[in-house]
Formats: sequence, structure tokens, C-alpha cells
Amino acid sequence: MKGCFAVATINDSFIRATKGEGGRVKPVWYMRQAGRSQPEYRALKEKYSLFEITHDPELAAYVTRLPVEQYENDAAILYKDIMTPIPALGVDVEIKAGVGPVIEKPVRTMQDVERLHQLEPETHVDYVLETIRLLRTQLQVPLISFAGAPFTLASYMVEGGPSKNYEQTKAMMYGNPKTWTVLMDKLADMTITYTKAQIAAGAQAIQIFDSWVGALNASDYRFFVKPAMEKIFRALRSEGVPLITFGVGARHLLPEWDDLPVDVIGLDWRTSITEARNMGITKALQGNLDPAILHAPWEVIEKRAKQILDEAKDDPAFIFNLGHGVTPSVQPETLKRLTAFVHEYSAGQ
Repeated sequence: MKGCFAVATINDSFIRATKGEGGRVKPVWYMRQAGRSQPEYRALKEKYSLFEITHDPELAAYVTRLPVEQYENDAAILYKDIMTPIPALGVDVEIKAGVGPVIEKPVRTMQDVERLHQLEPETHVDYVLETIRLLRTQLQVPLISFAGAPFTLASYMVEGGPSKNYEQTKAMMYGNPKTWTVLMDKLADMTITYTKAQIAAGAQAIQIFDSWVGALNASDYRFFVKPAMEKIFRALRSEGVPLITFGVGARHLLPEWDDLPVDVIGLDWRTSITEARNMGITKALQGNLDPAILHAPWEVIEKRAKQILDEAKDDPAFIFNLGHGVTPSVQPETLKRLTAFVHEYSAGQ
């Protein structure tokens, strides 16, 4: 039953910050904190594929918990992939090491779009829901789950894999807007169904990753993408959990995001907290240390983290994070030390 879990969340600093009710100590979590750079995760990957780990609730829960236990972060993010629900639509996806999602038969025509199936979460992604239920009996911090946004999912589905220029995606968007609109609508509906099921299973916040939407200008975003995002967030608004949106290289889209019915906007490292507030952004902010800084000497990391915390000193609606995900070569000890520093330094401000 929704809301019935054996272990109650004790540390709610992340949830309070999403509501603009944060205290002096700033909450911390990291995108891609689950797995990636941890030796325990790499040992698992020698035995199991990403597919096998995500389909095993015990293993997926372990990978999700591990960074919280090691770094003392204030939130966990579910270990899975944004492409997880796509096979259920009838699109075969292979996650290739060093490449990313690869789709042998891209979605390019109206016929391709019309053939897409509907997602049935309890049948198609039951393992995701079971992992969430299991984690809610284990965690004492909030559990964030997530989904890919329609544009980012479409970019993989149309291109057939990762892209630098999104030529096929934009060709459909500009050249066949009717097909594009139907695709966006279908992906929005899938995202709503998927995230609602995750919330019902126990997810306490939802982040929508529109990782590559920064490739669009603001006018195109407003016309071709924003209606689908509004549909998603309006549908989730009544679920009563914090809603987060995030993309990379999307400074020019911040005013558009601030207009969406979301609680939190994730910033990458290109836009500071002060700059975002000066732009008139009113939502809670999350970010935004450059992940590459984590490879620098500690003195440099501390200086950059201190700058961010100084800017957010009097902001009760701020969550410390990276400007994108943890990279595999980051040392776990660095993340543990950074988390402790954020907690200690913000407490003393």
C-alpha cells in the first residue's frame, strides 16, 4: 500500500530544502552517485551487467544504498538508467560500454511512432518498483527516483544512439512536426505512467533528466518541447512529492523551467547560484560544482565548494550537488570529504 513502509525517513533536510524550508546545514547528494566510481560497484560489474543489476532488486538496492552509507549523503537516487522503460515501448536498446544507449532500428517515421506500445509498469518494470519498495525499508534518507524527459529520450530513439548535433532529431522536429508532436505526447504519457508508479511504490522525489535539451534554443524549446514537460509536471503535481528538472548547457532555458510547475531546478556548472537568482529564477536550486573539479587537489575543490555555499548562504531553497554526474575516475574518498565539508562549512556560516 502506498505510504506504508517499515523504516521512516529520519533525515528530511533534502525534502525541506525543496520546499524552501532548509536550515543552515545544506543537504547534499550527487547525480550518478550510485555506482560509477565505487570499487564495490566495479566488483559487481565484473560479475553482472547493468541489465542484470537493475533487474535484481537486492543488487540494485545495494548499489543505491552504498554511496549514502559511504558518503553520508542526505538523499539516495535509485540505480537504474533513463532508457529502462524504452524496451517496453517496442524499441530494442543495448547499453554499450563506453558508448551509451544504442538502438539498431531508430524511430524515424509516423508509422514507427504509432507502433510504440504503452508502458504497463507492474508488468514491464516491476523490478524497478520492487527495488523502490525494498529501499524504503532500508533507507533513512529520502529516495529520489527519476525518468528521462521526452526530448532526451527521443534524441536516442531517433538518432539510434548518442549524438553531438542531433541532426536526425531536429530533422524530424523541424521537417515533420506532426510526427514529432505525436512522439512527444506518447513519451510524455509514458513518463507520467512510469513516474506515478514509482511514487506509488515509495519514491519520495522525482527528477526528470532532460540532459541534452540544451541543444535547442529557447524559442524551439517553448514550441516543440515545453508542452510535453508541462503535461508531465502538471500530472505529477497532485502526487505530493518534490519535482526536479535538470539539463546540461541550458542556461538560456532557465526562465522556461522556472515557469514550469516544478519545485527544483538543477543547475550545471556554467551558471552560478547568484546568476540564476539575478535572472529571476524563483524555484529551489540544486547544483552545481563542476564534476571535473573533483580531480583537482583538495584545496581547489574546497575553494570552489566554498564559493557555491557562500552564494547560497541565506538561501533556504538550495541543495548542494554537482553540475552533472560523478565520473567513474572520481575517488570515493573525495566525495566523502566533500559531503563532510559541505555539512560542516554550511553549519558554521
